[in-house]
Amino acid sequence: VMGRTLEARQIEGATRILADQGLNIDGIKRLSGRASIEHPEKNNRACIQFSVRGTPKSHEGLHRELLRMSSELEVDCSFQIDNMYRRMRRLICFDMDSTLIQAECIDELARRHGVYDKVAAITERAMRGEIDFKESFTERVALLKGLDISVMQDIAEHLPMTEGADRLMSVLKTCGYKIAILSGGFTFFGEYLQKRFGIDYVYANELEVGEDGKLTGRYVGEIVDGRRKADLLKLIAMTEKVNIAQTIAVGDGANDLPMLNEAGLGIAFHAKPRVKESAGQSLSSIGLDGVLYFLGFKDSHLGEQGKL
Repeated sequence: VMGRTLEARQIEGATRILADQGLNIDGIKRLSGRASIEHPEKNNRACIQFSVRGTPKSHEGLHRELLRMSSELEVDCSFQIDNMYRRMRRLICFDMDSTLIQAECIDELARRHGVYDKVAAITERAMRGEIDFKESFTERVALLKGLDISVMQDIAEHLPMTEGADRLMSVLKTCGYKIAILSGGFTFFGEYLQKRFGIDYVYANELEVGEDGKLTGRYVGEIVDGRRKADLLKLIAMTEKVNIAQTIAVGDGANDLPMLNEAGLGIAFHAKPRVKESAGQSLSSIGLDGVLYFLGFKDSHLGEQGKL
């Protein structure tokens, strides 16, 4: 159970759900450091791990109750089988837009090119199911024709990073995880993040650039959609000789669900309710580094135990 803060009412809510499901609590452990009295803003996250034994009366009922508690008490709840794979994850795949970065790159490009309203209208049509992802993507990219590539560089250099992204990437690299970006966005921005964080794989959509240094309004190669993301996760796992149970996927959109459901641990990050319900796990109350708690990391292991 994790959130900005944890109080007795949230702990009580979790224990009641576990008891109703016929589960016994064997132990309770704090994963987060203690908040500093002098500088409480420096550790604005809290996490407690329950070790439980037994078989839930209803896995669906447990998932539903944990989602309800998360919504009502502003916390996140993760329920995982405590097997060997939980502590042996080796590959983590991220969506990029609205996950690693707090922006939708195609919207940023459209704003700079003066076509944001047209792009947004196409996006709305796609969300209503009037056109599929491939058709909407093609139409939106066509509206970017004539945009100078220097604008892309400027956007890349000012991308708003998601809270906790730097800390998460640093820990993952230190611990030897293989990291991939699987994005319906653009390779230009994915490769910028690759250099910044030392990411191992980037698969996204390639915008065609003309000899004049401007976008042609076309893309190159296969579109990275939801199904493609799931296929890429499996491909990278095979390449790295990683069991699929040792993989993690993190994303926010409906097009991330195929890879979230394919991965050993799929986490919906600050996602819409429908995506949260369909994903096995969700994280909405704290930053991206909250993923570390899903993997069993303690702040004290990272040298970040808060001082009283």
